[in-house]
Amino acid sequence: MRKHIKTIAAAMASLLVMQTAQAQIPDGYYASLKGKKGAELKTAVHEIIKKADVLDYGSGTGHTWEGFYSTDRMDNGQVVDRYSNDIRYFGKSGSVISGMNIEHSFPKSWWGGTQNQAYKDLYNLMPCEQKINSSKSNYPMGKVTSVKTDNGCTRIGTGNEGYQLWEPADKWKGDFARGYMYMATAYQQFSWSGTQALQILQQGSYPTLRKWAYTLYMEWARKDAVDALEVERNNAVSRIQGNRNPFVDFPNLMEYIWGDSINYAFNPETTLSTSGYGGGGSVTPDPEPTETMIYEAMFTDNSGNCTAETVNGPYAGFEVWKRDSQYGWKGTAFSQNTAHAAEATLTTPEIDLTGCSQATLSFEHAVNYCNNPSEILSVEVACNGQTAKLSGFTWPAGNNWTFRESGDISLNSYAGKKINIVFRYRSTSVQASTWEIKQMTVKGIKTSTDISAPTIANDGYPDFSRPYKAYTLDGKPVTDIRKRDFIIINQDGKTWKLKVEP
Repeated sequence: MRKHIKTIAAAMASLLVMQTAQAQIPDGYYASLKGKKGAELKTAVHEIIKKADVLDYGSGTGHTWEGFYSTDRMDNGQVVDRYSNDIRYFGKSGSVISGMNIEHSFPKSWWGGTQNQAYKDLYNLMPCEQKINSSKSNYPMGKVTSVKTDNGCTRIGTGNEGYQLWEPADKWKGDFARGYMYMATAYQQFSWSGTQALQILQQGSYPTLRKWAYTLYMEWARKDAVDALEVERNNAVSRIQGNRNPFVDFPNLMEYIWGDSINYAFNPETTLSTSGYGGGGSVTPDPEPTETMIYEAMFTDNSGNCTAETVNGPYAGFEVWKRDSQYGWKGTAFSQNTAHAAEATLTTPEIDLTGCSQATLSFEHAVNYCNNPSEILSVEVACNGQTAKLSGFTWPAGNNWTFRESGDISLNSYAGKKINIVFRYRSTSVQASTWEIKQMTVKGIKTSTDISAPTIANDGYPDFSRPYKAYTLDGKPVTDIRKRDFIIINQDGKTWKLKVEP
């Protein structure tokens, strides 16, 4: 057995985790990929997926909206909207949903807008809320560092590259990354045009995606693994168009085309897949990660052990935050028909996210007598003596008593740590709003394996004559490493990622 060492600093920072959803791949569909690598492999994939029996664009029978009825409808009829947290429902099959557009993830302007196959390809089309669709324009997808628009799910602004970009929510990053890989492969023969297209793409069949782009997308794809919903959509689109997204079927295919394995031959019969294609290893979690309620409080019934503190008040003994049995925690500095300048905090007890790989915060709140709630009020995370302001959630209008859901707010950057959530109230002598918080929850995904974040060894080899532990890339223990393509070996506190060849 020959063993090739390849070290990757972040390869195991987030392990592949997939739910058991059987992919429907025709026998021999990927057979021509065997033995290919790098550019040759990408072109071989292109030859398999380049032709699709696409629907007509628009609404009605045999059109895009009828396709969405099959590919993006939940069991309760709700639309799967990957661009916003809005909740809408399908009506009759083929009908347009009010307030939504057909969105091209890979903008049609990048190839001149011709209504060709790519224009109608369901792997590139998603139902999308109209306002954010307009705001994201034809910008490339990337990491936004200076935010101009944020609807709680999609961020739009400027990235480190100086480009105008859009960034999906963490829970959709892998989905869109694999979609971009598909488009850059299925249509690699296109002549790309326009400033936005050439920021992310280069002409030619390889690598097609620019280095900054494929590097980022592979990072996103590793962190946001293929799940059952993504497999189901791949199957649904495949039933309509006849082709598949191979980057969903084989989550590590990207490594053989752009990543750490371009010098190794790909074998669809033995590599990890979401289906066990060709007898190869299928990715099934053992055990499945579960979402756990870390903190839950209905503030109308109990305080949730929160601590209220008036930092600055109009006079001694004045309490900004008070708990109300009907409206929950209520913060205001309006007293005796007068607005007062004040600052006060409402702090949760310590919330333990150690052992979590992901976490989200949500709450229900109302704001009145406030022109711009997000400019004067804030929600913060306190961690290790530092406090950071959260963003990307829904604020009430500020002029009524209607309670609004914040939506899920990512706390992933605090996974593995202990935190407090701080609701900070501020007011002036001109404007003293009332902020009511009725309930709050924090949920976490517990890490399911003891090698969730190992240190990858930089040199040397494991000693196979001595005890060691072996895992698949998704963190599942194995006993016979010869049946695997890549393997993780843990020995004496060191971890190696190995390519195994017979």
